[in-house]
Amino acid sequence: MTVSFVDIEWGGRMVRIEHAWLNPHLTSAPLVVFLHEGLGSVGMWKTFPAQFCDALRCRGLVYSRPGYGRSTPRASDETWQPNFMHRQACEVLPQLLQALGVNTSREPPWLFGHSDGASIALLHAAHFPLQVAGLVALAPHTLVEDCTVASIEVARTAYLQSDLRQRLARYHDDPDSAFWGWCEVWLSAGFRDWTIQAEVARITCPVLAVQGLNDEYGTLEQIHSIARALPLARLLELPDCGHSAHRDQPQAVIAAVQQMMAGARC
Repeated sequence: MTVSFVDIEWGGRMVRIEHAWLNPHLTSAPLVVFLHEGLGSVGMWKTFPAQFCDALRCRGLVYSRPGYGRSTPRASDETWQPNFMHRQACEVLPQLLQALGVNTSREPPWLFGHSDGASIALLHAAHFPLQVAGLVALAPHTLVEDCTVASIEVARTAYLQSDLRQRLARYHDDPDSAFWGWCEVWLSAGFRDWTIQAEVARITCPVLAVQGLNDEYGTLEQIHSIARALPLARLLELPDCGHSAHRDQPQAVIAAVQQMMAGARC
């Protein structure tokens, strides 16, 4: 992937957004926007977006949210609040797409989100129902579960006591910005009652929700709650799969999305 940068105004300042286009020559093909996990970035997707876009013959847009990857890190006094995913969905993503010249009214993109990115995709589709063609939610969070909090506490210990910080530094200019922004809000008392289940019910586009049966960050309740709110949503429950289905079961994910997108085009 060839990485580029674009500036948007957000949070009272200009922030640089790292992004990369995939298959831009397929000008008439659908566009898929990839939204990364809570510790992700453009680089941490590795080769999956290209593999996905080549298999589906679509265009792709991969980007790092503010605070991640090579995008502008968090300000030194910036603490994310429980509405941080709402702000990403309703402020950052629309501004980014506009800055990149994506006309979502004329050609609504597909969204492919993982973990926090899946929740952001769900929120964006709920708030901009006519500007999303469909979405894929891998290991989404629709509510806070005890296992999620416990796993983030384990990650916090690893960040302090192991080489996790050094490993994250391969993908983030400021690993402390990425890690503590994510960790502190998820472990805050004010976040325990966070839920987007009511907003999910407002989504009108096709939805595929994917959950690994061995996901340490969430149970099947996450995608079952989506199915209760959206009876037409497709669910994919994957055995031998943890939190990152696109790494553990990439072919199964690609095949399911291919079937879904083919049906949506009929």
